[in-house]
Amino acid sequence: MHAHTAIAAQPTRVPHGHQAAMMAMPRVAPSRPAAGFAANDIDPLAAIAQFRVFDREQSIFAEGEAADAVFRVVDGMIRLYKLLPDGRRQIIGFLQAGDMVGLAFADRYLYSAEAITASTVQRIPRCQLDALLDSQPALARRLLSVTTSELVAAQDQMLLLGRKSALEKLASFLLALSRRAGAGRAIALPMSRCDIADHLGLTTETVSRGFTKLKTSRLIRILDGGRVELLDAEALAELAECA
Repeated sequence: MHAHTAIAAQPTRVPHGHQAAMMAMPRVAPSRPAAGFAANDIDPLAAIAQFRVFDREQSIFAEGEAADAVFRVVDGMIRLYKLLPDGRRQIIGFLQAGDMVGLAFADRYLYSAEAITASTVQRIPRCQLDALLDSQPALARRLLSVTTSELVAAQDQMLLLGRKSALEKLASFLLALSRRAGAGRAIALPMSRCDIADHLGLTTETVSRGFTKLKTSRLIRILDGGRVELLDAEALAELAECA
């Protein structure tokens, strides 16, 4: 993928309503390597990817729509969620730069995707991706590993929801984000407390109390700009593994 050092024009944003026609976007480099690729790899998906910019809270795709594309996050954060029959929302996960979604889908999207922050994504048409994979077995193997990682993450989420206490769930969530951010970095939490609650199967009030308890226990520090610093990652890991 080729990155421009400067972009003269502002990117054209996707109109609200994900079914609207999407315009060509300037090609920008992801802030981290795409899933399944090392930093110095040539990205064969870049040639068939269509770049799109979504405003915060804008829909990217909806549950039940034809799964005619795979999406890869360039920057920003995306929530994946499913609406339950009783109207409650279960957030499946949060996607960051480099993450992909849609590889495991067959005919229809099984859940919905929305931008939490202003986000840039690559939209990779399924028909073009299938043709590319037929001609590049090595790429097919890489993307199979990405799909496997999605399934492992789904299993981890089942354990998180079913076996852990509220505080253990929150500790596990923060540690997972910390691993993504890298050692010594503060964690960005652009999602709301309600989002976190819907991801962990808790109430918003329980999540807020959990943050307060972790703060008073000197395990975390709440920073400006919706960021959190882990003060004692080892103790937090012990708490997360209590289940």
